[in-house]
Amino acid sequence: MSAVIPNSHFIDLKDLPAEVLRNILDTAKCWKAARTSLPKGAVDDGAPLAGHTLAMIFEKSSTRTRISFEMAMQQLGGTSVVLQGGSMQLGRGESVADTARVMSRYVDAIMVRANEHDTVLELAKEGSVPVINALTDRSHPCQLIADMLTLEDHFGDMTGRKVAWVGDGNNVATSFIEAAVRFGFSLTLACPDGFLPSEAALAWAKAEGGDIALTNDPVAAVCGACAVVADAWVSMGDEDVDARMQALRPYQVNSALMDHAADDAVFLHCLPAHRGEEVTADVIDGPRSLVWDEAENRLHAQKAILAWCMGKI
Repeated sequence: MSAVIPNSHFIDLKDLPAEVLRNILDTAKCWKAARTSLPKGAVDDGAPLAGHTLAMIFEKSSTRTRISFEMAMQQLGGTSVVLQGGSMQLGRGESVADTARVMSRYVDAIMVRANEHDTVLELAKEGSVPVINALTDRSHPCQLIADMLTLEDHFGDMTGRKVAWVGDGNNVATSFIEAAVRFGFSLTLACPDGFLPSEAALAWAKAEGGDIALTNDPVAAVCGACAVVADAWVSMGDEDVDARMQALRPYQVNSALMDHAADDAVFLHCLPAHRGEEVTADVIDGPRSLVWDEAENRLHAQKAILAWCMGKI
């Protein structure tokens, strides 16, 4: 069995206290700063995860998630094993519970990019090592640590600042709602009917006293916002492509919409992006865009998440 004494799983931001998330974010900042003069493959001072192995399960394909987690383990002095869902027995009918029990005997933590949120929950329940949600149909918490790192790198303390989400109220929007509560910023979501955020997430945020607003008007949403956030209109597995494109077309983030935001407003997108759909090229490739910093920060965020899960911070 694993010798790791884990702190816990990293599945949804709402499951973790604000002080834990603050510790993870501050660690990411510190470790990022310490690497400014190091080559990408160099191991961090002290090799915090030396001897530790992460299993990465991909039911959905990935670019940033795979590279950032693999490089995170390398920089922390550990190793990783990549498993594609279709090449595992999990993809041939073996139960999630049996997979969790077996993998817990081999590795120190499991990262999973899953089709269904319940897969992550069952891995955590049945296994004996930390489980990290690297994306499900319900949420994308790792992305939000990277986004918070990006925003705080640029603006400093985000408490009380306004962020606007424009487009589909999807899994990333759910994690933005949870982040707004845990990090104390204001969030307005502009979504068309039929593509509204999770009712459960909104109810949780209201019960927690979060400053969350919902509108159908993208201009109203971005007014005064320091950051405007968008995501792809069509994700892997979506079949209602035509309906999505028609409903979401008025929610494109373009220069005219950005002009309604604060003078110093920035643009975020978790990528991959579709220029001419949810965002125009002049915005995502322009001076207000922080998407490349945001993509890099996936690495630094992942490192802190891994270290916390494995009891190293």
